[in-house]
Amino acid sequence: MANSAHTAHAGHDDHHGAPKSFWQRWVVTTNHKDIGTLYLIFAGIMFFVGGAMAMVIRLELFQPGLQFVDPQFFNSMTTVHALVMIFGGMMPAWVGLANWMIPLQIGAPDMALPRMNNYSFWIMPFAFILLLSTLFTGSGAPAGGWTLYPPLVLQGGDSFPMAIFAIHMMGASSIMGAINVLVTIMNMRAPGMTLLRMPLFCWTWLITAYLLILVMPVLAGAVTMLLTDHFFGTSFFSASGGGDPVMFQHIFWFFGHPEVYVLILPSFGVVSEILPTFSRKRLFGYESMVYASAAIGFLSVIVWAHHMFTTGMPLAGQLFFMLTTMLIAVPTGVKVFNWSATMWKGSLSFEPPMLFAISFLFLFTIGGFSGLMLAIAPADFQYQDTYFVVAHFHYVLVPGALFAIIGAVYYWLPKWSGHMYNMTAAKWHFWLSTIFVNVLFFPQHFLGLAGMPRRIPDYSTQFADWNMVSSIGGFGFGLAQLMFPVIIWNCVKGGAKATDHVWEGTHGLEWEVPSPAPYHTWESAPSEALIAAGSPTGH
Repeated sequence: MANSAHTAHAGHDDHHGAPKSFWQRWVVTTNHKDIGTLYLIFAGIMFFVGGAMAMVIRLELFQPGLQFVDPQFFNSMTTVHALVMIFGGMMPAWVGLANWMIPLQIGAPDMALPRMNNYSFWIMPFAFILLLSTLFTGSGAPAGGWTLYPPLVLQGGDSFPMAIFAIHMMGASSIMGAINVLVTIMNMRAPGMTLLRMPLFCWTWLITAYLLILVMPVLAGAVTMLLTDHFFGTSFFSASGGGDPVMFQHIFWFFGHPEVYVLILPSFGVVSEILPTFSRKRLFGYESMVYASAAIGFLSVIVWAHHMFTTGMPLAGQLFFMLTTMLIAVPTGVKVFNWSATMWKGSLSFEPPMLFAISFLFLFTIGGFSGLMLAIAPADFQYQDTYFVVAHFHYVLVPGALFAIIGAVYYWLPKWSGHMYNMTAAKWHFWLSTIFVNVLFFPQHFLGLAGMPRRIPDYSTQFADWNMVSSIGGFGFGLAQLMFPVIIWNCVKGGAKATDHVWEGTHGLEWEVPSPAPYHTWESAPSEALIAAGSPTGH
């Protein structure tokens, strides 16, 4: 490992000088910090595009009756909103944070495959231009739900092959990003940076990278079979030709369930960085957190059919998927207890990253509990395809993954920019987000239990009150997010000068470089003493 790290350093010392032009800096760059910034900016734009679609959905559902958009366009909004938020918002945000932070945290001068890194980013804008351009086709954007179930999705018009090709491009980008993270962590660690000295953000991303490489080709296979069913007369999912539409669900969810953990595992890593810093303590139970993350990664691959309890699954299958799904609660519970123990009797302070991390802890746990409810096969017959499911996965992904992304930006932004941001404005952003996210999604549990189906543009009056409350929460949450780019912009343009360690109580190599982080870092490997002192266990 020492030899490979030294070789990597030698190969990168003359990697390239400081950029001379905008083109070199932002288009053909192979610098991990620039590419990380590009990913984060792209993800931010996509969050607002996807958020605008969510506002259309909540506007239509504000009152019963068809108000603003026709049902076809409403279904297109739910479909494209999901694809944009997952593949355009959350995944690029995590890859951007990985690009920025992993080399800094493991003492590497750059990512292992810098040219592929550039290529993997530049595929993304073209993929989403293609996807969003389906809104302007004669048949309208895809309206088959983000799961793209046949036979409904096969009834799409011109937009269908465009969406499939866009998904292939997103998948290729994700696979390249994952390979890059994997090779970087395995081959580019500084001498002395053993696996069990790595920050948990690196560990969770390592497991995430394995999951991505495992499941993204499965999605590619599933959508390619849809394509051949549509254009080439095959019958993979067509019952009339001997195929089975339920087979698509199996293939899709074999990708789809690990994908949920692709979105949430890096969140666990970020929260495991933030909570110890603002508790002025080391992370409680570091090794058990690593093993719990690995266990979650493994279990995520064998529980996919809990999305399919109502498809006529044999009893033995229902029992297997019910029990394995419940088993995921064990390593997740280990994490929640370790985070709580980290804060226990710590010297806590409540800066914006800590506030988002604590909010994550409470609200993600609510999402976890409703997930356990959905895991119970006989009860799931009541919850399936209702707004209860919508409430569940939004509690996992919004105050879960999205709050962790925002917390990570607030945590590392002073290190990136060299300036502190407006703490008061960031706390306002936190409180408005936390209040409105609950006003938005908590009533959806009640709507689901009362029987309101998901993906409908109209509903009977019995659901009117809670839908109005949910829509008000949605508009409030959406408006609160407009603060975020303003806070970042003002910080980058110049705020109070950030110190090198930024926060009192930080540990880790990324805090040993100056603020802002220089264009090239760790061209000579950090000392083993520095690595040991900064490790999550302190030795």
